[in-house]
Amino acid sequence: MDVLKGYVSEITYSAPNTAFKVLKFQTDDSEEIVVGSLFSVSEGEMLEINGEWTVHPIYGKQFKALSFTSIEPGDEEAMIRYLGSGLIKGVGPTLAKRIVKEFGKDTFKVIEEQPERLERIKGITMRKAQEIGVMLHEKRGYRDALMFLQKFGIGNNLALKIYSVYQDKVYRIFEENPYRIAEDITGVGFKTADDIAKKAGVKPDSDYRIRSGILYTLLLATNQGNMYLLRRDLVDKTSEIIGVAKENIEPHIDNLALDRKIVLKKLDDEKDPAVYARSNFEVEKSVAARLRTICDQFYDDEDDIEYAKRSIDRISKENDIELEALQKEAVLSTLTNGVSIITGGPGTGKTTTINTLIKFFEERRLDIELAAPTGRAAKRMTEATGYEARTLHRMLELNGSFEDDVNAARFARNEQNPIDADVVIVDEMSMVDIFLFNSLLKAIAPGSRLILCGDADQLPSVGPGQVLRDLIESGCIPVTKLEKIYRQEGNSDIVVNAHRINKGESVSLNNESKDFFFLKRDDAERILANTVELVTGMLPGYVNATPFDIQVITPTRKGTLGVEAMNVYLRDRINPPSPSKKEYLYREILFREGDKVMQIKNNYKAEWEVVGKYNIPIDAGVGVFNGDLGRIIEISEPFNRIKVEFDDKRRVDYQFSDLDELELAYAITVHKSQGSEYEAVVMPIMGGPTQLLNRNLLYTAVTRARQCLVLMGSTEVLDEMIANNHVNRRYSGLKDRIVEVFSS
Repeated sequence: MDVLKGYVSEITYSAPNTAFKVLKFQTDDSEEIVVGSLFSVSEGEMLEINGEWTVHPIYGKQFKALSFTSIEPGDEEAMIRYLGSGLIKGVGPTLAKRIVKEFGKDTFKVIEEQPERLERIKGITMRKAQEIGVMLHEKRGYRDALMFLQKFGIGNNLALKIYSVYQDKVYRIFEENPYRIAEDITGVGFKTADDIAKKAGVKPDSDYRIRSGILYTLLLATNQGNMYLLRRDLVDKTSEIIGVAKENIEPHIDNLALDRKIVLKKLDDEKDPAVYARSNFEVEKSVAARLRTICDQFYDDEDDIEYAKRSIDRISKENDIELEALQKEAVLSTLTNGVSIITGGPGTGKTTTINTLIKFFEERRLDIELAAPTGRAAKRMTEATGYEARTLHRMLELNGSFEDDVNAARFARNEQNPIDADVVIVDEMSMVDIFLFNSLLKAIAPGSRLILCGDADQLPSVGPGQVLRDLIESGCIPVTKLEKIYRQEGNSDIVVNAHRINKGESVSLNNESKDFFFLKRDDAERILANTVELVTGMLPGYVNATPFDIQVITPTRKGTLGVEAMNVYLRDRINPPSPSKKEYLYREILFREGDKVMQIKNNYKAEWEVVGKYNIPIDAGVGVFNGDLGRIIEISEPFNRIKVEFDDKRRVDYQFSDLDELELAYAITVHKSQGSEYEAVVMPIMGGPTQLLNRNLLYTAVTRARQCLVLMGSTEVLDEMIANNHVNRRYSGLKDRIVEVFSS
């Protein structure tokens, strides 16, 4: 490793929200370009930098910083340069020269220990003298704390987060309980805290570690969709994760409950109580209470039923719409209820019913808002209704900050500033997790109607809970289930077969259909080759789309036909390497310009913009979300960033340190496909875990295809999936909370 000593003559680039910088660095005999994570570095500052020399293809020779330490300015010239660099507000080169001339080599000692002596300098008042002392102390304290954190293997970006939360308390916290960072700091998990704690000398069976391990296990369960765990399961899983005996874990569950970190709730059908993270329990209570409030505040228009029936018949006739009895019932239900649900599979007339609702409410001069969980679902809703639909996050006006609970984003629309609408219609409700639903309920104005539409037989949301299913099963919210298939006349075998699959019935595999095909294959390599042929050659012309619009969906992540392997195989054939395409290797994933990528976690603070002609921004906002699809349009190593343009033209810059939020998306899991429709879908069906190869998953995948579906693989596995009606249980108590509130 090489070492550079000198001072920062200029900061030529500083990446927003990260520690990455590009410096001009003056040594005794040369000026060098230094790049890397250089937190809190100021112009004029003397540094000793450890790193390595590299040669950039465009910018030439550079020194890549791996670590650094601050050096006390050794002479008066260095002191003047440091103090006059702009580091301390209000102190420029001239004033810095006066200070150093007065105090010489004792300058920094005076500023830190006796700042009042600065008052004797022309241009410095007592107040300013004290401010200079405070600012230099803060700078030193900040730097010392970050250097302290580096000893535990903590990277620069995480160190900045930790210091911003704890300030000078960081030393005491790391001495007493480093596991606190897993509770207090967004994005820090138990494993990170555990690694740090080990370096700090914390014992494996310490009380702090066990408590943190219990909370971490509950967090993992939440990330898997569960709102709680049974106590026995929590003990077993925690013991397995942290390697501590079960009997040592048991007492800490009760202690955490006493400290109000968790909630124990007795279940009617279980001896074991449910153990909730407190935020999960509170959000269930909140959702139930808000639903009851919306229902209670709604004015019942029951006297207008006969008028409404006549209006619906007239609207149907004028728009050449034929509504069956259940569809009419769905419309009338929204007239007399504050919250109502319309559910049904593909082709059962949900869109026709929504269109009738819109026309009906428009005639009454009511303000209507349409929304869906994802950009793709909102776009599809707009196309189907002719009215603008927005994502829930945009309708709620995400502003990029957080509630006290890190699971909940902060929205501008809430109880104090509700959505300006008389009717809010939300489609694809099966995708909506409980935290987003709670935010929506907060923003419903008193007296407004909330209409929820979706298919309860789809896979549940990626986020925690099973909101739509719990709402329906509670029996407290009016539900209209549409069952008659209307698109059968259009010869859509995708729709017909989706319903057969959902009922556990076999489907025809004679390939006489125009949109539903099964290619029998027994070799994974052949399936891969055929997938490329379909995506790049056959399907784009068949459905009038680009290869980018054809989506490969697979049940698993691992294995030859899993997401990870298929993405590498497909990318190298659909978007092969080229001298004109820049690349960047992040951990084990190679990103290439032109790659199809997906956002894999919600980032409520990510800034985006939409550009028009001549790249002039025409729209901007914050937030990118789990499941958003886009394409890499630029990779810039000098600025440590990748630019992605998403389906709806939003452009987002990702620092290289943030690339764990992206993955290749030539192939995606069925879960990640929820709420989206693709012009054509290709799905391999071979062996895999029984819990994945089930009817629910197959049904969800089939209903993602708009014009064409191609299944490839084993007919035996297909039959097994249709027969396997096992649904992985999600632990959710929302149904019970709703029943409790509506019964009181």
